[in-house]
Amino acid sequence: MYAATRCKQLALALLAIMMSVAAAQPAAALRLEQVSFNSLAGWQHDNHSAALQVFVDACAELTSSGVGFARKAVLSGSRRDWQTVCRQAEQAAGTPAAARSFFETRLVAVSISGAKGQFTGYFEPEIEGSRVKSREFSVPVLSRPDDLVRLSKSAAARLGVAYGRIVNGTAQPYFTRQQIEQGQLSSGNLELLYLRSWPDLFFLQIQGSGRVRLREGGTVRLGYAAKTGLPYTSIGKVLIDRKELTREEMSMQALRTWLKDNPGQARQVMWENKSYVFFRELRDLGSGSGPIGAQKLPLTPLRSLAVDRRFWALGVPLWVSTTVFANGRLEPFNRLMVAQDTGSAIKGPARGDVFMGTGKQAGLDAGLMDQAGSLTALVPRALATRLLRRYGK
Repeated sequence: MYAATRCKQLALALLAIMMSVAAAQPAAALRLEQVSFNSLAGWQHDNHSAALQVFVDACAELTSSGVGFARKAVLSGSRRDWQTVCRQAEQAAGTPAAARSFFETRLVAVSISGAKGQFTGYFEPEIEGSRVKSREFSVPVLSRPDDLVRLSKSAAARLGVAYGRIVNGTAQPYFTRQQIEQGQLSSGNLELLYLRSWPDLFFLQIQGSGRVRLREGGTVRLGYAAKTGLPYTSIGKVLIDRKELTREEMSMQALRTWLKDNPGQARQVMWENKSYVFFRELRDLGSGSGPIGAQKLPLTPLRSLAVDRRFWALGVPLWVSTTVFANGRLEPFNRLMVAQDTGSAIKGPARGDVFMGTGKQAGLDAGLMDQAGSLTALVPRALATRLLRRYGK
């Protein structure tokens, strides 16, 4: 979700990610195995040149500011492990054969087992809005408030949240979604623009970024700025528990329809999710670029993957093998992707959220994706040796 630390709290079939928060697998349960590249389903048919370009861009960030390794990741080693490989990637020829050869000769394929492989999708929505508040456009999109701060370790441990506010010298959790939407921050001049409905805002926050087509003309790109840090609650699961919808029925479209058809209950249901996301305008991002992910880079459709950062550093190439719905049926999805984003609902070493792109069709595709699968990491040889020594079968 960016998230850049984007908050993406992403979807069970896009947002049915909201209803299936998979439990994190402890590192002790991991099993790793070195596999041949030819054993990866579909490896020979992927566009390795496209994957290499995404990896090279990720490497440029990794070897400079190193946002990708800002947190310790169990299976990713250190930035030093990747510096030589990244230099080699920048020098590799961009032809398909050369790109494939680079991955096969410079990296080792390590498959993940002992953890459930599950893949969902997310996207960058396009929404109508306005710079001016009116009866039609009355729902504010807010920027980050100044009093939202990262708490000290002791305060975070005491309160159970990483972010909050300081009141008279005492750390407190931040305001809930309900408190904010009922005007708790209305005096802060935080409004960036206005949307038509609360569900529009809710789904924008689920994705963590979006494009707003202004009634006055033009388009505004919005990116994740911060979140309150309060626990994320899947409203899809809330509706399933209340027997309003079944798990089989649940999808982003089904959830949107329920909220639209039940306006009297919709706000109360959305308030069950106390977490709230703030945004910023992305003024220097071209219209052809994807939204900014956790690695501070534009996301690439079907190449950028949101991962659990406890296991994967941003910038690591990962082979995803799963299925997607296309033309009314399940079809194989085998593709080399790069960890470039994260989300609070992405839990586990073999859990991934595929960035599907921008707009309506991408949303439909993401909304249908919630499939089992497998994850194989491509890592430098020295790192592979250490990982296999510790977690090998």
